[in-house]
Amino acid sequence: MKIGISVRLMGEASTRATIRGCARAAEEAGLDDLWVPDHIAIPPDDAEGSGGRYLDPLASLAWLAGCTERIGLGTGVLVLPYRSALPTAKWIATIQELSQGRMKLGIGVGWMKSEFTALGLSRSDRGRRTDAHLELIRRCFAAEDDVVIENGQPFLFRPKPPCPPIFIGGAGEHALQRTVQFGDGWMPMGADPVRLKPAIAHLHILAEEAERPRPEVICLGSLDPSDPGRSAAHLNNLAELGVTRFVLGGRYASGDEFQALVDLLVAARDAAD
Repeated sequence: MKIGISVRLMGEASTRATIRGCARAAEEAGLDDLWVPDHIAIPPDDAEGSGGRYLDPLASLAWLAGCTERIGLGTGVLVLPYRSALPTAKWIATIQELSQGRMKLGIGVGWMKSEFTALGLSRSDRGRRTDAHLELIRRCFAAEDDVVIENGQPFLFRPKPPCPPIFIGGAGEHALQRTVQFGDGWMPMGADPVRLKPAIAHLHILAEEAERPRPEVICLGSLDPSDPGRSAAHLNNLAELGVTRFVLGGRYASGDEFQALVDLLVAARDAAD
C-alpha cells in the first residue's frame, strides 16, 4: 500500500514557509504522496477553521514541484466543474511536465452550493460537466501527433507528458461508474472498512463487466495517535479490502504539529505487514 498525507492549503497553516516545510518533511520521511484540497469561494458563515483563506491547488502543486524532488503531488480532490476544461488540462500537463511525472489527479464533482453560486454555475449539471471535462482531458493526453480538435478548432496540445493517473472522488453509483469509464482509481472520503467493503466489491464487478483492470482505491482517513499497533492493523485491514493508497488527513497549525502526523503515519506504515 502506498502512503500519503494531506497538506493544508487553508487558514493559518497555509503560509509559504509552513507548506514548504511540510512538503519537505513528508518527502524526507519517505512518504509516497502529498495531497491538497480544493475550495475556491468560502462564504463568511462557513469559514470556521480556515477564515476563508484557501490557496489554489493547481498553483500550489506547481510551486511544490519545485520545492521537492521525489514525492508524488496529488489533488484530493480538484472540483472539476468549477473550471474551464481546456485551461485545466493545460495546468495538469504543465504540473506533470515540471514535476517529471509526479502528479496524481484526484477529481470530484463538488458539493458546496455557495461556491457554484459564486461561480455562476448550476450545481444540478455538475456531473455532466465533470464527464465532459474528463473526456477532453483524456483526449488531450491521448492525441496522436499532439493534435486535438475542440469546438471545431484543431490545436497542438504541448507539452504532452504521460497523463497522470486519474482518481475519481465521491460516493455512490455515479462515482463508481465514472471511475470505470474515465478513471484509474476511486478516491472515497473516509476509511471505514465496513462501509468500503461492499463498495469496493461492487467497483471490482463493474470493472470486470467493462473489461477494465481493477481500479486503484485511495482513501483519506485518520489514525489513532495513541496506538501505532492499532493504526497498523487498520492499514492492513484496508489493504485486504483492496485499498491501494492511504492518505492521512488531520488538522495542524504548525510544522511541528504536521511532523507529529508524519511520525504517526511512518510508525503505522512500518508496523503494518
